[in-house]
Amino acid sequence: MKILIANKFFYPKGGDCVHTIALKQLLEEKGHEVAVFSMQHPENIVNEYNRFWPSQVGYNKTENSNLKKALLRPVYSPEVKLKWNRLIDEFKPDLVHLQNIHTQLSPVIAEESFKKGIPVFWTLHDFKLICPAYSMLREGKPCEKCLLDKKNVIRHKCIKNSLGGSILGYIEALKWTRKKLEKYTTGFIAPSVFLKNKMTEAGFNPSKFNHIYNFADNKNFVPFPEKENYYVYLGRLSEEKGIKTLLKAASRLPQFNLKIIGDGPLKNTLKNTFSNKNIKFLGFQPWNEIKTILGKAKFMVLPSECYENNPLSIIESFAVGTPVLGAEIGGIPELISPGENGSLFKPGDVHSLQESIIKMMKNENYIYLHISETAKKKFNSERYYNELLNYYSG
Repeated sequence: MKILIANKFFYPKGGDCVHTIALKQLLEEKGHEVAVFSMQHPENIVNEYNRFWPSQVGYNKTENSNLKKALLRPVYSPEVKLKWNRLIDEFKPDLVHLQNIHTQLSPVIAEESFKKGIPVFWTLHDFKLICPAYSMLREGKPCEKCLLDKKNVIRHKCIKNSLGGSILGYIEALKWTRKKLEKYTTGFIAPSVFLKNKMTEAGFNPSKFNHIYNFADNKNFVPFPEKENYYVYLGRLSEEKGIKTLLKAASRLPQFNLKIIGDGPLKNTLKNTFSNKNIKFLGFQPWNEIKTILGKAKFMVLPSECYENNPLSIIESFAVGTPVLGAEIGGIPELISPGENGSLFKPGDVHSLQESIIKMMKNENYIYLHISETAKKKFNSERYYNELLNYYSG
């Protein structure tokens, strides 16, 4: 089968990118021919089809060299349309599998595929189709106002607290309506039950959705039976991830060491504010380093204060036999069985998190091998591939 995958970036920038890269490799290992469509970016992985990729656009002052092109890209881009059609004409895919495409690529590629009679499948990595600001978050709290009226993105300046940016987000939502997206898409893939439910609450047809959890490479499921006396955070250093709440709790528990893996806009501020001896900022790390640090930790903590979808960090933690302390929000609770592979706490609540950290650090009852083996049955690549192929053919 010839499969054309599209994602706005093609380097390990975030969970959607990591998934896209892994999916390409998985499909090729199974004998399929795979082409990739992405936006030009200096960090992209070299690909034989990158001559078809549209030019880079950015949405901050340092990236934005062509304001008009950047503003038009989400709703109308002759360049994206032209290059997508040229790639389709050369590669001749049997189907198209979209990932995170909004803004930098836009759903015009779904529309063009539909016109050519090519089946389109779309894995949803966030809430962009029902929230113009992606996150369903406003002033640090979950927000669902745009499920009923997208004008709320303008009223509350939800996109970077910018009126202009929020107006652009609203225009994008008007251009790519639910009706159009359902028409152009053969089937949506929801990595969490939570996301699937939110999409249907917003009016999407539930028959258009199939729930398939994300996967990890089978070779990553290697448990570390011996744990050391620290816990770890793995993720982006940004407000919605609850990192400030975590560091407030950690600073009150000097007897327990916390290792922070990841980068993000709050990195320098957090390092200056929380210079406690028990908190170490390790920055970005390659997977081999992450695997060891995560594998030897007593537990991994995910303190998100936004609606998470299907966090890869949880799957990666389970793969190495490390339990997870997660905020009870979004798709996190459907992955954690308290007492078996982790625990839950009230999101945004420093006291609740603090108490949970103490309990997790003192808990000696987790069976690390069992955590890894159970996760492998649920999140292995073979399981994902079989479910995906069934959905493609069905």
